[in-house]
Amino acid sequence: MQKNKMGILPIGRLVITMSLPIMISMLVQALYNVVDSMFVAQVGEKALTAVSLAFPIQNLMIAFATGTGVGINAIVARHLGAKEQEDANKSASIGLMLLILTSLMFVIIGFTCSHYFFQVQSKDPEIVELGTKYMQIVTIGSLGIFMEIAFERILQATGRTIQTMIMQCCGALTNIILDPILIFGLFGMPKLGVAGAAFATIIGQFVAASLGLLFNHKYNHDLTISIDRMKLKFKYVRAIYGIGIPSIIMASISSLMTFLFNQILAKFSATAIAFFGVYMKLQSFIFMPVFGLNNGLVPIISYNYGAKLQPRIMKTIKTGLLFGQGILLIGFILFTFFPKQLLMIFNPSPEMLKIGIIGLKIIALHFLIAGINIVLSSVFQALGHGVISMILSIVRQLVVLLPVAYLLSFTNNINLIWFCCPIAEVVTIVLSLYFYRKIYNQDLANLA
Repeated sequence: MQKNKMGILPIGRLVITMSLPIMISMLVQALYNVVDSMFVAQVGEKALTAVSLAFPIQNLMIAFATGTGVGINAIVARHLGAKEQEDANKSASIGLMLLILTSLMFVIIGFTCSHYFFQVQSKDPEIVELGTKYMQIVTIGSLGIFMEIAFERILQATGRTIQTMIMQCCGALTNIILDPILIFGLFGMPKLGVAGAAFATIIGQFVAASLGLLFNHKYNHDLTISIDRMKLKFKYVRAIYGIGIPSIIMASISSLMTFLFNQILAKFSATAIAFFGVYMKLQSFIFMPVFGLNNGLVPIISYNYGAKLQPRIMKTIKTGLLFGQGILLIGFILFTFFPKQLLMIFNPSPEMLKIGIIGLKIIALHFLIAGINIVLSSVFQALGHGVISMILSIVRQLVVLLPVAYLLSFTNNINLIWFCCPIAEVVTIVLSLYFYRKIYNQDLANLA
């Protein structure tokens, strides 16, 4: 029997092999998020504000998709490491069904809640109209993103990261090409404005999902996904969501944080909200590769934990920390020394430049330690302690970041609000290191 590469390749080479294609694909994903906003900004600042206000819902969809995907990834890899083939097949098949059902939930949300969601956030009828239209399209077409992430995670669980890179890049490039065509009505197409950006997004996602289906069928010989295996069984659903639900909650907390943070910024101006939306897109360009690194680390750690290969786990963690912090150091340099150049991508008003240049420099301070928190979170998930990752996310975003931002808003100095990010990161890293030491002694120190 051919040995799985996650148990035999040198760790440095394995981490690069597993993570680099995912990092590249997620970097391209972040690029088309930036391109989306760049083209929408040409429509007007209200259009950019509308898309920024829709961001929490898009994040929520990604939260459910990636959280469930993390569960599928870790459980499938663990079964493969323990040579439990049929359990791996059933876990992958049932995980796919769970994501299909979740996408239906967002279709219902899109039909029923879009207009109300924007009315709560803005009194400007133009922003409400633009945002409602955008949100309805991306939620009703949500099957694309759920299937894209499902097939991506199943490929990752068996080490086929080249295929994940190809599918993600093709989907992203489709989005980038269609954005100006559909937004501005090029080549005889109707001029759709913000709705065009939404259609470009879901078409790109369906392209990636279609390639994912093809690649799993043609190349993924380690797993057999079938309709008869998709029947929901509690044992497998519990295993997937045991890891996945904390990840879903973690990412959902980010959506809630963004929604509430926008309410704090609304006290100052719609431009402040637009800038925060721009920041979220820019920071994704830095953090997406780190999350891609995490996606590569989870199956490596899970596989070697199942195979009881402790030295390989430890070297994987050290390598992940080195790469993660290296990427974020580059982000720190860009945000600190080139903030104006980054903001100019989005056709900023003078007020946005005034807010944004200082804002990016202050927020970037937390990049200096964020990589440690992110990588340790993936370690907790891979070892079956996703609840700890969830607790850390709750503490960072809801217990520290939002209350600090709210209190600082009473100074009426918007520049001070951004300090909530580095403050929250410092608190979180103290807790992360405490939990890591506890889990190391419990699960890794004496792993046979």
